[in-house]
Amino acid sequence: MPTLSAVLIVKNEQDSLSECLDILSWVDEIIVVDAGSSDRTIDIAKKFTQKVFSEPDWQGYGLQRQRAQSYASGDWLVMIDADEHVTPELRASIQSVIKQNDVSKIYALPRLSWIFGRFIRHSGWYPDYVNRLYPRSKANYGDEKVHEKLHFGHDMQVIKLKGDLLHYTYRDLQHYLVKSASYAAAWAEQRQAKGKRSSLFQGFWHAVACFLRMYIFRLGFLDGRQGLLLAILSGHSTFVKYADLWVKQQTGQ
Repeated sequence: MPTLSAVLIVKNEQDSLSECLDILSWVDEIIVVDAGSSDRTIDIAKKFTQKVFSEPDWQGYGLQRQRAQSYASGDWLVMIDADEHVTPELRASIQSVIKQNDVSKIYALPRLSWIFGRFIRHSGWYPDYVNRLYPRSKANYGDEKVHEKLHFGHDMQVIKLKGDLLHYTYRDLQHYLVKSASYAAAWAEQRQAKGKRSSLFQGFWHAVACFLRMYIFRLGFLDGRQGLLLAILSGHSTFVKYADLWVKQQTGQ
């Protein structure tokens, strides 16, 4: 029977980690790689697995996932974040394909996000398929600092699984703004390293386009007031990314 490792990269996740790991009790191995938590994250992780490792030298999400994968021994890996929960239906789907052990396939999990008091089923956010289940020997993450991608051969097929991966992404508005600012800074740094440039005018139009795409064309208005707020915040986050890159250009940072 092929084995499955659940792999997590974490930092200061004491409020969400316990429930996430408890739901993963059925996997063969749990790997937790901590990026230098200052709360009880490591202590909580050790209640569920002894395979807890520290990698505080943060160099981006892609590299951290590479490090985490290097600790795993399972034939298959499922990459999970601490704020995500595997539903019973998704668990059944995962177990079914693991038994088949077809290493020519990558499996995409449909992610359903809970934001500001409701699940977001429109706005272009659902089903948010993420390539997270894969044979360990056939795929790995790239070096992207943010919005990291799973890299695999062109001969491999991506299959969509049934059952949701519930994503409790933001605790509150402050959490959203802090997380968004962190992503924006990493995005700008990554673009700057590639020699890309930006302008405030460019950022403004990308922000407007983001709002219209989410709220109108992707039916975000059907997500109620949360859909409106999410579209506004997403437009703002888009502008901040380009503004951050523009500021770096002006200051030579």
